[in-house]
Amino acid sequence: MHQLPSPPFSSGKSSGGTMFDEFEPDPTLANDDLKPTTPTQRNFHWWEMASLWIGLVVGVPSYYMAASLVDLGMAWWQGIATVVAANMILLVPLVLTGHPGTKYGISFPVLARSSFGIRGAHVPTLLRALVGCGWYGIESWIGGEAIFLLLPDSIKQSAFSQLLPWLGTSPLEFACFIAFWLAQLAMVWKGMEGIRDLEKYSAPILIILTSMLLIWAYVKAAGLGHMLSLSSRLSSSEFWTLFFPSLTANISFWATVALNIPDFTRFAKTQRDQIIGQAGLPFFMGAFTFVGLAVTSSTQVIFGHVISNPIQLLGQIGGFTTMILAILGISLATITTNIAANIVAPANALVNLSPSKFTFRRGALLTALLGIAFQPWRLLKSSESFVYTWLVGYSALLGPIGGIVLADYYLIQRTNLSIQDLYCLSPGGAYYYSGGVNLAAMVALVIGILPVIPGFLQKVAIRSSVPDAFVVIYNNAWFFSFFSAGLIYWILSSLKTKQNKHLPSDQLLPTTS
Repeated sequence: MHQLPSPPFSSGKSSGGTMFDEFEPDPTLANDDLKPTTPTQRNFHWWEMASLWIGLVVGVPSYYMAASLVDLGMAWWQGIATVVAANMILLVPLVLTGHPGTKYGISFPVLARSSFGIRGAHVPTLLRALVGCGWYGIESWIGGEAIFLLLPDSIKQSAFSQLLPWLGTSPLEFACFIAFWLAQLAMVWKGMEGIRDLEKYSAPILIILTSMLLIWAYVKAAGLGHMLSLSSRLSSSEFWTLFFPSLTANISFWATVALNIPDFTRFAKTQRDQIIGQAGLPFFMGAFTFVGLAVTSSTQVIFGHVISNPIQLLGQIGGFTTMILAILGISLATITTNIAANIVAPANALVNLSPSKFTFRRGALLTALLGIAFQPWRLLKSSESFVYTWLVGYSALLGPIGGIVLADYYLIQRTNLSIQDLYCLSPGGAYYYSGGVNLAAMVALVIGILPVIPGFLQKVAIRSSVPDAFVVIYNNAWFFSFFSAGLIYWILSSLKTKQNKHLPSDQLLPTTS
């Protein structure tokens, strides 16, 4: 695998402006993928950060998310407003969490050591990795559907296309899924530099192909009048019942990247580059949502029925040239999203788990294998299962982690981290806490997750009913878990710091004050 040059651990000023003393990092905490980036590695300008987000946004799940909101009863403008509002909210933790990546050149697993402890950081990073594996499977399944489009009708209608109940899909579709799954691994072998180039050069191509799809819909449907005339099928009370879980789902859509965004901002040249580069997210999501809604609504006029799945739509359009462009667009959009959003975080989490055994490439391979185990074809079987079970469900895991990490970095550490101690397993290290685990963070994480569980159990039909309060908490899972866990962590950490002030020096509690 092509590796980025590893930064030295020596005296002098690091790329984040932090002085290093001569020291040897603990071999169980550092390898070339985990060390802080050097100034020469800081080559992401703001337009490359923006290109990263364009590559992430333009994809089938984003399109499907937009179509799902209208499919569930919203008017087109309500769907766009929900998406834009969610991404404006999410932009705040994105920029805030990106700050330490750019300042210190550290990835998310290393940043998590500050709040969760040197060993405790495995918990949040592996939870983030688990969600990434699920998304990797979903995106790979979408890419497999693009391959399925290319097959002749004679093969599509053969015995191999018959559903196998125990598998949940047909052998032919599963084979296409595995083929695309294998094809993506070639891109991963080039590491972060290859991902940067992929996103930068793919962005303009994706914009052109998306514009072509919108123009096709406009011409075939004789304008956007049909879309603009679509009104909500929901009453006022029904809309608000749907709005809050939809807002949560849209926030959790990119809450994964909001956690591990330091994995990318550590390569940004300056804070200005990472902030400006990310500031376009609400606009990108709003614009692509408009395309998704416009094209989906036009299918009612063109075909006589609504086609919300873009892959099925492209299969209906027909024509050899159109088919080739469709396959190119879907494949490129899927790969740019999947590798950046769903490979980097799990791979880095596994490297953090065992730097001596895992490299970025090995972590990526295991991530891909776990993506199959998630059986993504089941997660995408309906709008409701995708939006309200998958998206809202995992937000309960990611929300509290984000709240704890930000509370620690801004309220407890005051943005001042000790780079040496982030790579030190000695009991005297600032982030060693109790045996390498910060109990305050673990307690806050559990308290942030527990109240969401009853509502989730009802959603997946394990429990028939739960009190209304738990339903409200589940529908607002990210908000509830993010703020409750962050607040509890801040209180517990502050109490620990105050208690230390009244203890003799040889009885100090583990803290990072």
